[in-house]
Amino acid sequence: MREIRIEKVTLNIGVGEGGDKLVKAEKILEKITGRKPARTFAKKSIRDFKIRRGDPIGCKATLRGEEAEAILERMFEAVEKKLNGSAFDAQGNFAFGVKEHIDIPGVEYDPEVGIFGLDVCTTLCRPGHRIKHRRRQAKNVPAAHRVTKDDAINFVRQRFGVQVV
Repeated sequence: MREIRIEKVTLNIGVGEGGDKLVKAEKILEKITGRKPARTFAKKSIRDFKIRRGDPIGCKATLRGEEAEAILERMFEAVEKKLNGSAFDAQGNFAFGVKEHIDIPGVEYDPEVGIFGLDVCTTLCRPGHRIKHRRRQAKNVPAAHRVTKDDAINFVRQRFGVQVV
């Protein structure tokens, strides 16, 4: 029950506007993950950026299981298997950015699409975390069973050979 596993990996591209640029970002995410990405929408209006509440401003794809592990391995290759210690939060989750999608192994440059950066957010858990999300008798996960920052750093070092600076 103490084994740490990957609950999900979310890839996110925020373009800040809808239209052609968003469609190109969706094509890139679909090429990387093999899944149709979901659009993300603005939560509030920002007059300076000409964004209204409810406008599509990005896209994301969530992967679980073996797919998540495989894509995470490719993303670590894109950042040369190095992560900053500040990428990890207190709950054991971590996130990092890939500056250009063409850094990912197996992705070719397409002049019609251009170059986009993306965020990779990973959620770690232990067996039994379902008690937090179940419909009947939902309970909090005990503090001793939660994934800590140190647990997450050790997991990433051992499982993927990533150097945490």
